[in-house]
Amino acid sequence: MKITMYQVDAFTNELFKGNPVAVCLTEKPLKEALMQKIAMENNLSETAFCYKEGECYQIRWFTPEVEIDLCGHATLGTAYVLFNEVEQGKKQITFKSQSGEIIVTRNKERFTLSFPVREGRAITPRTDIIKALGGNPIAFYESRDVMVVYETEEEIANLKPDVGLVNRLDVFGIIVTAKGNEVDFVSRYFAPGCGVFEDPATGSSHCTLVPYWAKILGKNQFLDKQLSKRVGTFYCELKEDKVYISGEAIQLFKTSFEIDLNK
Repeated sequence: MKITMYQVDAFTNELFKGNPVAVCLTEKPLKEALMQKIAMENNLSETAFCYKEGECYQIRWFTPEVEIDLCGHATLGTAYVLFNEVEQGKKQITFKSQSGEIIVTRNKERFTLSFPVREGRAITPRTDIIKALGGNPIAFYESRDVMVVYETEEEIANLKPDVGLVNRLDVFGIIVTAKGNEVDFVSRYFAPGCGVFEDPATGSSHCTLVPYWAKILGKNQFLDKQLSKRVGTFYCELKEDKVYISGEAIQLFKTSFEIDLNK
């Protein structure tokens, strides 16, 4: 089978910023073990696998170590490829995933993902997480990820987590966040549960970030930044049980390769 693969930087309009994703378009589904091997070979935080089924697209996401249930930047990168290479002229694409249906719309250079709300519940501060992250957090919340709230943007930017301690934590992901100086809020994301120390620009974390900041700031539309070295920019809106996450993307390269499915 011929697989066409693209590398796209998501949640940015500049090459080598945002979050890189490998997007593999296939004619039919691949075996899970093969997708995991390709993701390991790519060695990016995520590789997306996508094929058309009827009027929709099936999508799955793999880190170099595991499959994950939801991924924002890899969905945005895949939508960018489909809108520009396969479905030119379309304004909407529907993905089917483990987390349900995801609708992506396009408005000029900006793409909007419809993701589920994953509101965090307040939990007792975890000393193991505080020790791993450093700083002086003021609140803890838990959904799929643990969200740790700090007072200032400067604290988020200056955190220097202990890699070894973070990687030993029994959580899928850790969001750190604070009110922004020039944007509504800022964040960073660490994912020991899927073998990624720090993710550069994370869409799925906004399923928890946006409902939290909607209550704190008393609004439902946000501009926010993820303060990794690559920096990600997000435009978000909360509507009922959906978080609408918008951003731009840019393609680095396109290639193709042959895989013998009988081996």
